[in-house]
Amino acid sequence: MIEIIATVESIEQAKQLLEIGVDVLYFGEDTFGLRLPKSFTRDEQRQLCELAHQYGKKVSIALNAIFHNDGIRKVPEYLTFLKQIHADTVTLGDPGVVQIMKNNTYHIPYRYDAQVVVTSSRQINFWAKRGAVQAVVAREVPKESLEILAQQSLIPVECLVYGATCIHQSRRPLLQNYFNYIKQTQPIGKDRGFFLSEPKKPETHYSIYEDVNGTHIFANNDVLLAQHLEELYNMGIYVWKLDGLFTSEHQFVDIAHLIVAAKQDIMQGAWSVEKSLELEHMITEKHPKNRGLDTGFYLFDPNIVK
Repeated sequence: MIEIIATVESIEQAKQLLEIGVDVLYFGEDTFGLRLPKSFTRDEQRQLCELAHQYGKKVSIALNAIFHNDGIRKVPEYLTFLKQIHADTVTLGDPGVVQIMKNNTYHIPYRYDAQVVVTSSRQINFWAKRGAVQAVVAREVPKESLEILAQQSLIPVECLVYGATCIHQSRRPLLQNYFNYIKQTQPIGKDRGFFLSEPKKPETHYSIYEDVNGTHIFANNDVLLAQHLEELYNMGIYVWKLDGLFTSEHQFVDIAHLIVAAKQDIMQGAWSVEKSLELEHMITEKHPKNRGLDTGFYLFDPNIVK
C-alpha cells in the first residue's frame, strides 16, 4: 500500500489534501521542526490532528531539529502535548529525543529522519531495533543504492517524490549578518525569495532564507520523480513525500491530487510510460515558474555520490 505524506500550510489546505486522498499530514512548529511551510500554533496543531482523524487519516509531527541543551529541555512538554492531541507519529533525528521517549510518559511512535545521514539499511535497522516505525532516506541516495536499501530495511522508508532539497543549514544568522554588514534592512524569511548564485555561474539559483533555526540553502532545482513512481513501487518504496515549502497552497493541492491519482493507477496496474510523461508535464505546468525541476540524485551513478 502506497502512503502519501504531504506538508501543510493552513487548515483549509489540510482539508483539501485529505479530501483528495493524502494519507498523512506533516506539520509542526518552528521551535521543534525544520523547514516547514508554516509554524502552527498549539491550537492549530490540535485542529489538524482532529481533522485528519475525522477523515480516517494520520499526522506526523516534525520534531527533526538537532537540539542544543536549551532546546532539548523543551521536548518533554511538547511530547506531552502531542500525546494529548493523539499525534500518530513524530518525525525526528536527534537521539536525545529517542532517549526521552524511553519513558512511556513521553513515548510516541517515531519516524527516523537524520537528513543526509540515512544512507544505508544498517543505519535504518539500527533505529528500527530501537523503536523507529519508518525512516526518511537521505535525498542524496541514487536509485541503485535505494533499491538495495529498501530490500534490506526492516521498516518502510520514505522517499521524496516532489519538493525542495536542503543542501546546507547553519545555526548562524548568515543573511542577517550580511545585511548588517552592508547596512541594509531586508526581510530574510522564506517569502522574500532570495537566491544565491555561484561565482561565474549566474544561472545557478540556490534558494536561501533565515528563520529561528538559522539559515537554510536549497538545491538549484526541486525534485520530481514523476517518471519513476512505478520503479519506486516495484522496489518496495511505499512512502512518498510531497514537500510544498516553495509551492503555493493551491498549486500544491493540485500537484498532490495528480500524484494521488498516479498512485491509484499504479496500484491498479493501470500505469504506463505515457501516463508518467503526462504527469511530469502537468506538474511542471503547476510548479512555480522561478524554480526548476529535475530528478535530484535519483539517476546519479552511485560511484560519484560520496
